[in-house]
Amino acid sequence: MNRKTFLKKILQISVLGAFPGLYSWQVEPFWVEFVQRKLPVKNLPKTLEGKILMQISDLHVGARFDWNFLIDSFQKAKQYKPDFVVYTGDFVNHGTSQEQEDLKKVIENCVLGTLATFGILGNHDYGANWGDSECSEKVCDTLSNLGITMLRNTQEESHGLNFIGFEDLWSSNFQPSKVMTDYNPSKANIVLCHNPDACDLNIWNGYQGWILSGHTHGGQCGIPGVITPILPVKNKQYISGEIDLKDGRMLYVNRALGHSFQIRFMVRPEITVFTLTQA
Repeated sequence: MNRKTFLKKILQISVLGAFPGLYSWQVEPFWVEFVQRKLPVKNLPKTLEGKILMQISDLHVGARFDWNFLIDSFQKAKQYKPDFVVYTGDFVNHGTSQEQEDLKKVIENCVLGTLATFGILGNHDYGANWGDSECSEKVCDTLSNLGITMLRNTQEESHGLNFIGFEDLWSSNFQPSKVMTDYNPSKANIVLCHNPDACDLNIWNGYQGWILSGHTHGGQCGIPGVITPILPVKNKQYISGEIDLKDGRMLYVNRALGHSFQIRFMVRPEITVFTLTQA
């Protein structure tokens, strides 16, 4: 092998070696996937059969990535004309004053359901160490002012579909018993719960139905079905997608639209487009 050929081979190897890092930093974090699937709901009114419920989770508005990506994703999502939209927590990354202002700019462009839009808080919405209640109140005010009904250990029915929303598991306001002690199992219920670890707690009062969560980001990096090295949950089975909890509850973990750090590998950001069906 002569010198010219040797240098060419070295260059090719260097490019191939750099590609995964460049891809996971500049490509996949901004390559949103619209996951379309059916959502069979018990007691669903016939009038809601075929309606669209969109789940968006973990925006993480902050300085760690260009949040204009979120606005662009919202514009794409609006093409699905969702009837219901649910936001399942972590609207900001740290909750600083600058992030609060940036959140307003992002949410001004958010996707709203033609019938209803609901949201819950995540741990990051509580600022540093998940203990800043003032931060969470500011987030709620921004969202409420722009058309998102916030559920904080409360429930609200819209057009025959009952949404039950928990406060975040890691916050001091996590008190699901306030709503689970008096929910009506004969209704068409859907629970919104940011952290899927709450599924393993004795709080459900016999609930059977869907739980929509986020928080994990799908691990952000990994090889699906092989390894997911970073998961912020105790139950490492709660990675992403549909999980049968074997007791009448079904969990769906959204992979997140945003990210707390700009890297994804084989775990694309997600917006979930559910078609409601009768179970």
